[in-house]
Amino acid sequence: MPLYRSSLLAMLVLAATSQAYAGHPCKPAQPPSAQTITRSMALAQRTALALEAEHTRNGTQVVLLGRAGQDLTAYGLRYSHLGWAYRSPVGAWRVVHKLNRCGTAVGTLYRQGIGEFFLDDLWRYEAVWAIPTPAVQQALHTLLQDNGRATLMQHQPYSLVSYVWGQRYQQSNQWAIETLAAAMEPHSIRTRDQAQAWLQFKGYTPSTLHIGAWRRMGARAASAHIAFDDHPSRQRLAGRIETVTADSVLAWLQRAQLAQAPVALAEK
Repeated sequence: MPLYRSSLLAMLVLAATSQAYAGHPCKPAQPPSAQTITRSMALAQRTALALEAEHTRNGTQVVLLGRAGQDLTAYGLRYSHLGWAYRSPVGAWRVVHKLNRCGTAVGTLYRQGIGEFFLDDLWRYEAVWAIPTPAVQQALHTLLQDNGRATLMQHQPYSLVSYVWGQRYQQSNQWAIETLAAAMEPHSIRTRDQAQAWLQFKGYTPSTLHIGAWRRMGARAASAHIAFDDHPSRQRLAGRIETVTADSVLAWLQRAQLAQAPVALAEK
C-alpha cells in the first residue's frame, strides 16, 4: 500500500514492485525458490499467530519486529533489521519499515504484511519482537497509520552504517528509533536532530563496529549503499563505526523501560 507525505510527495512503495533490501548486497534479480517461500511464510504465519495471541491476552497493538537478514556474527550481533508492526483496525498486522533500493544510496519506506516482511533472503529463519509499554504503543499506533506522520523522519540518502548522531544519511534501524522519538513527543520533535537529542536523553547507546581502513575502502568502492564520510574523523580513522543496530535497540528499549524483554521465535 503506497503512502504519500503531502509536503514532499514521498511515496512508500510495496516491496513486490522492486528490489529492496535492508543491508543485503545486491544480487541478480531472480524469483525466490519454493523452499525460501515456504520457510519464510511458515515463519511469518507463526509470528502473526503469536502477535495475535498477545493482542488477545494483553491488548497488544504495536511491536518492534526484527529479522536476521544477514550474518553479523563477526560483529557480535544476532539481528539485522527492525520495523514497527501494528495491528490495523481490520485486525491484520502490518509492518512499516525502511529498505534500501538495490544498487542505490536511497532508502524508501514500505508498508507490508508480515509475510512480505519475512519474504527475504534470510540468513537465519528467526523472528524477534519487543512489546512496548501501553503508552508507547498508543503513541506509535496513531503515528503508524498516519501517512504524513509516518514519513516525518524519513531521510532518503541511505548508508548501511550511517553515523548514529548524524543527519547526512539514515539507515533502517535509525529511522525506526527516530520515529519512536517523534511519536513520543509529537509537539516538540519535528526534525531528526530533535529526535536524536531525545534518544540521547533517554540513554540510547549505539553499537560500535570495528572496521579497518582497507575494509572500509573496499566496501565503499563496491557498494553504493555504504558510506563512512558522516562519521567523526577521529572515530573513523580509528575504525570505530558507531551505528544503530537491531541488537542495541532491543537492549535499550528494555533498559529504558520503554518495552519488555525481546521475544525470539525460531524456525521449527
